[in-house]
Amino acid sequence: MIESGEIERTLRHAVDRGAVPGVVAMAADTDGIVYEGAFGRRSLASDAPMSLDTVFWIASMTKAITSVAAMQLVEHGALALDAPIGELLPKLAAPQVLDGFDGDGQPRLRPATRPITLRHLLTHTAGFSYSNWNPDMGRYMALTGLPAPGTGLRAALDAPLIFEPGGRWEYGINTDWVGQAIEAASGQSLDGYFREHICAPLGMTDTAFVLTPEQRTRLATVHQRQPDGGLSPTDFALPRAPEFFGGGGGLHSSARDYLTFTRMLLGGGRLGEVRLLRPETVAQMAQNQIGELTVGVLRSDVPERSNDAEFFPGMVKKWGLGFLINTEDAPTGRRAGSLTWAGLGNTYFWIDPTRGVSGVILTQILPFVDTKAMQLYAGFERALYDALDPA
Repeated sequence: MIESGEIERTLRHAVDRGAVPGVVAMAADTDGIVYEGAFGRRSLASDAPMSLDTVFWIASMTKAITSVAAMQLVEHGALALDAPIGELLPKLAAPQVLDGFDGDGQPRLRPATRPITLRHLLTHTAGFSYSNWNPDMGRYMALTGLPAPGTGLRAALDAPLIFEPGGRWEYGINTDWVGQAIEAASGQSLDGYFREHICAPLGMTDTAFVLTPEQRTRLATVHQRQPDGGLSPTDFALPRAPEFFGGGGGLHSSARDYLTFTRMLLGGGRLGEVRLLRPETVAQMAQNQIGELTVGVLRSDVPERSNDAEFFPGMVKKWGLGFLINTEDAPTGRRAGSLTWAGLGNTYFWIDPTRGVSGVILTQILPFVDTKAMQLYAGFERALYDALDPA
């Protein structure tokens, strides 16, 4: 373990001043865990303390696990990165593009001219979007009654594209479709595939789409940031019997479990005696896969769900096969070429192959990229690197 005084002061101070109800943070290097800590409460409505085994809704941190599962099947020849995915998923064989709205305000659709591939889906270049950050998709959903992915309704996947496959980077339901491809290629439910091929081998016992009654006793409450800066507990919960398992955002997990997952990637696909991916596959996932395209700002259209979101403003960002890639060293200490992403409820992770370190920090707050949660994230990361590389 490293000298953790400044890390703990940073985390505890955020709780003491009410910036977050509670937080769990962990980090590891190539030799093992170097820091773990839990502070505050799971909910402002109870006295249950945060603990290292607290369960969180990790939302889009699910995407990295789904991406690993897909790349396992690529290694085995059951999926191909550049074949038309419509050959496996008939619903994507003839995708429609939302081409604006007619004079009566109704959606205008046209056939896409290019096929969607697994590479498009893994890199968020297939043309799908999220209504949180795309007003046209929000308008389309309001007009047609298309449900949101978080409802767990299979109809949520019937969204049109916003642009031609390969046209640009835009965050969307792509990884939910990757989950569907995994099910079709493996013959297993996504939940079952994760258990057999990722969670059980790594000992990730608290990572699941549907929680047990015991796990629910350890579940953190999602809080909503109020206009005055305060926090209020919500009754947010994922559906207990979803019609499809959301590969883009349906998982719960714990800091211990998720750090185990990131340590596997930090180890080139291996943790201890368990190998999930070949080193060359992990290296491929960590490389720019979108060419000259760049990852842009997520401009919020639903402020209660998300603020405008941009990691490392002013820096060119790329996307690999499941991860955001920073192209320069970050002011927090993270090295260029690191991998990262996050969950809507302000859960975050990063993997720094150059420095050989990975970190996870989990809270449960809306909106996404909450200012105080982001300050805490940056403070934790900076204190961790300072402890790893003392002057």
